[in-house]
Amino acid sequence: MHDNLTGLPNRELFIDRMEAAFAYARSDPQMRPSIMLIDLDRFKQVNDSVGIAVGDSILLTIARRLGRVLKPQDTLARLSGDQFALILMSEKEPARIVAFAETMRRTLRAPIAFNDREIFITASIGLALSENQQVRTEEVLKDAELAMYYAKRIGGDRIEIFKPAMRSRKTDRLTMESELRRAIEREEIKVLYQPIVRLEDRAIAGFEALARWDHPKMGRLSPAEFISIAEEIGLIVDLGLFVLDRTARQLAQWQAANKGREPIFASVNVSSRQLLRHDLIQDLRSVLARHTVARGTLKLEITESLVMENPEHAAQILSRVRELGAGLSMDDFGTGHSSLAYLQRFPFDTIKIDQSFVRTTPRGTRPVILRSIISMAHDLGMEVVAEGAETDSDAVELYQLGCEYAQGFAFGEPMSAEAARDLLVEKPARIRALKIASE
Repeated sequence: MHDNLTGLPNRELFIDRMEAAFAYARSDPQMRPSIMLIDLDRFKQVNDSVGIAVGDSILLTIARRLGRVLKPQDTLARLSGDQFALILMSEKEPARIVAFAETMRRTLRAPIAFNDREIFITASIGLALSENQQVRTEEVLKDAELAMYYAKRIGGDRIEIFKPAMRSRKTDRLTMESELRRAIEREEIKVLYQPIVRLEDRAIAGFEALARWDHPKMGRLSPAEFISIAEEIGLIVDLGLFVLDRTARQLAQWQAANKGREPIFASVNVSSRQLLRHDLIQDLRSVLARHTVARGTLKLEITESLVMENPEHAAQILSRVRELGAGLSMDDFGTGHSSLAYLQRFPFDTIKIDQSFVRTTPRGTRPVILRSIISMAHDLGMEVVAEGAETDSDAVELYQLGCEYAQGFAFGEPMSAEAARDLLVEKPARIRALKIASE
């Protein structure tokens, strides 16, 4: 009835307690048990890198952390290797239940010390809220599981609440994998470009390259719907190289057509598998040999949490990337746990501030930490791109705070290479008009 490693209830005991909780709720309308399924992200990679014994120690630490935020009437269980589940009885209001789930997510994200390094764990959390209906226990657990898989599919480290529409989104996984393997050959993968604007003069300074899959049956799919599959089946390296090469070719054409002006840049996202492979350097060298772009303008965009998974290795790879002539942009800054000491060692030239620090609070003010992040980046000799600029007033205030660049729907949604070329060559007046409107 209990898990040997953590001492928590196992799946059998958990389901038994679920049935008791729902039976109790049927007799008392005040009771609203909610079910959470917690699945650790990329835990297999952690096990592979530190060994099973340390992996077990991490699982034990996680179980203790989660247990500390529970109340006596709640039940935490370990269902399988890196999957936990929770019956939440202590909270009844949906808003408080979601806030509790967020507390669980943040508790998991705190680094775990191991010898002289820190290990960062995130989780995908699926939440099934009680509707006080006559439902079967297995169905509620499946609903939470569906929500969890949806959270994992769109990047992990997030909470998703189950919605009935999620049942219809289930797609034959094997079919998706097979079709994705052929998608590059069939030219179904498209690269779109979202403008990044220089706030000083509102000119287009660069673009972020974003992959889309034009599926023959399901239409255009966002990265959230296929990148995790590509990572799991080992296709992410081929996909990443395709986007990098296509972007470099496009960037070379744009720079050739705009000679005499400051060269624009283009950022390409790099996955964990790409960063950890030694072939990344060779792939980048080949791409830069095929396409002539100004030094530092083809930027590899890497998330803060990714470089902190293995900071020593990342620092070595990133230094070699800079030596080859590529730029480096740290994405989602502020959402990870990088220390200032490590940040000084990474050769990034640009920091992208996550949109959660850019958007206004309910009181209409910017998060206080925003100014500090911009100031720190400048002290480290880095330029700053603010994500999530939705309005012209956002752009004005970001410029006043010292931010050099902004990206967001205020300046354009992801667009085709042709539309981006038109924006650069034929329609500069559109950007100038935005500048005049703000003055």
